[in-house]
Amino acid sequence: MAEPTDIALLQDYALRNSEEAFTALVQRHIRLVYSVALRQLGNAHQAEEVTQAVFIILARKAAGFRSGTLLTGWLYQTARLTTANFLRSERRRHRREQEAYMQSEIHESHAEPVWQGLSPLLDEAIGQLGAKERNAVLLRFFEGRTFSEVAVALDSNETAVQKRINRAVGKLQTFFARRGVKASAGVLIGAISAHSLQAAPAGLTASVATAATVKGAAASGPTLALIKGTLKLMAWAKVKTAMVIGSCMLAAGTTTVTLYSLERPVRGIPANWSVIDGDPAAWHWENGKINVHSTTSETILASSKKYGDVTLSALASTTNREASLAIRMQDADNGYLIIFAPAGTPIPWNPSGYIRLIKKTDGNEVTLAAYHGRMFSSLGQSAKIVVTARGSLMEVRLNNVRVLQVVDTTYATGLIGLRIFGDPDNPCDATFASVTFH
Repeated sequence: MAEPTDIALLQDYALRNSEEAFTALVQRHIRLVYSVALRQLGNAHQAEEVTQAVFIILARKAAGFRSGTLLTGWLYQTARLTTANFLRSERRRHRREQEAYMQSEIHESHAEPVWQGLSPLLDEAIGQLGAKERNAVLLRFFEGRTFSEVAVALDSNETAVQKRINRAVGKLQTFFARRGVKASAGVLIGAISAHSLQAAPAGLTASVATAATVKGAAASGPTLALIKGTLKLMAWAKVKTAMVIGSCMLAAGTTTVTLYSLERPVRGIPANWSVIDGDPAAWHWENGKINVHSTTSETILASSKKYGDVTLSALASTTNREASLAIRMQDADNGYLIIFAPAGTPIPWNPSGYIRLIKKTDGNEVTLAAYHGRMFSSLGQSAKIVVTARGSLMEVRLNNVRVLQVVDTTYATGLIGLRIFGDPDNPCDATFASVTFH
């Protein structure tokens, strides 16, 4: 007798609350989820926590799965998202504790040299593939299925599957080569097939299945917070995918759009813009200006469309701390920030006022260029700040005078937006007027 499909097991659990069905699903896929988390976190205990959270999310969403869903792909993406959410929470916790960087452990130092280079980059690389290519790679190399089995799972044929996988492998080779890891297709496939899945710790399957079947009712506070954060990220991803840019579709350099005129509500954010980090309630409109107040870390208001060449301009002021314009943001943790602070802001390391062009990678910030000079004569006074990105060249103008210029090719396209950073001891209030981009 053929084994029931993933979706059949999931429907059995959703309809009859069958613990046996859900445990079978956990047994099938726990190595995949655990390996994704372990690869990114390098810490077995943290990987177990993420694994448990992923399967609790699966249990909560069980009733909503359609018959054509590939659960392997869904679990892989949810594991990546949950791990990213966990890392973000960890970074914030360390930042509050004034630690410069997260500490990480190196797992399997005895691994083959090629795999050592591939492992830290693998999930980012696969995450950049299209959904069909990613699912084919997961089934073929992570789960070890034959081409015919992959074709059946994807409702395709073997020829199409082979072409799709070959195309995906070529993209992965290019991705790794640009980061200094060069490998032939055969070596790349062999390394992924041999090392991508690690055995889950003994007992993890039982504990995960038990926690998930009651939808996390007995989960710890940190795990519940992780689940809540991941569900928010999943909801945001769905909203972002569904957004229609409409009249905001711009040909670069031909149209200028004023942000605060885009279907603005009395309070809240305009259509086609969303808060990708922080509290959406922090942002509101008043008298044609965008006002924001934050006491809980950073908050970023960003466009829903990615741009390559772009100019973002604003009359900006802060009353008590720094604020930023953001360009080419891949997400809240990766992109460029143009940070400005008036003289007199309570920032011990630079109280005299500055503009800095920051490169943000995995939440860590590196200053690419800085301008120290007259910016604001006092807190609350506006200055015109314009940032332009053309190809690899970025420049910043202050009151129509160029003050910074940087060449960097890391983020070719991305979201644009506005950002502030505050905390309970040093809250941030900022105003952005005449915000335009083209």
